[in-house]
Amino acid sequence: MHIIQTEMEGVVIIEPKVFGDDRGYFFESFSQKEFKEKVSETVFVQDNESRSAYGVVRGLHFQKPPYAQAKLARVVKGRVLDVVVDIRIGSATYGQYLSTVLSGENKRQLFIPRGFAHGYAVLEEGTIFQYKCDNYYAPGYEGAILWNDPQLGIDWHLPPEDVILSEKDRQNPPFQL
Repeated sequence: MHIIQTEMEGVVIIEPKVFGDDRGYFFESFSQKEFKEKVSETVFVQDNESRSAYGVVRGLHFQKPPYAQAKLARVVKGRVLDVVVDIRIGSATYGQYLSTVLSGENKRQLFIPRGFAHGYAVLEEGTIFQYKCDNYYAPGYEGAILWNDPQLGIDWHLPPEDVILSEKDRQNPPFQL
């Protein structure tokens, strides 16, 4: 696996080694040993998967301590714009966002440590998105930020009229700098 550092401490893009021929392809999508050596000592306890239509925006979500979660995200089929917002008070990048395209074609993964809000915009119909978590979901500790908060200024790579949100995500509060 090849690790691409980002400007946000702890957030990395992972490019797996893909072996392809006329039959298709093979790649190791996760190795705890290699992940520990190259990225983090994070131990994942849960895998989640969603299938979404073009235009769906999910997020920006996070879990509050002591149930904060690190995540390892990837796309099996389709394409998303994956977005993280640094909510670590005192961080050099507090209140800033980072985005990257994850797709079934590029097979990239994004590691998101604890202390970040996370969301994604679905750029292709029928996209299948998977992510691992290092802590279990705790409903009483969930937090969220409004997806289109003007303070954050996130470019979701979607025309506003194409955005599809859950009722819950429409009600998310703005980010408090």
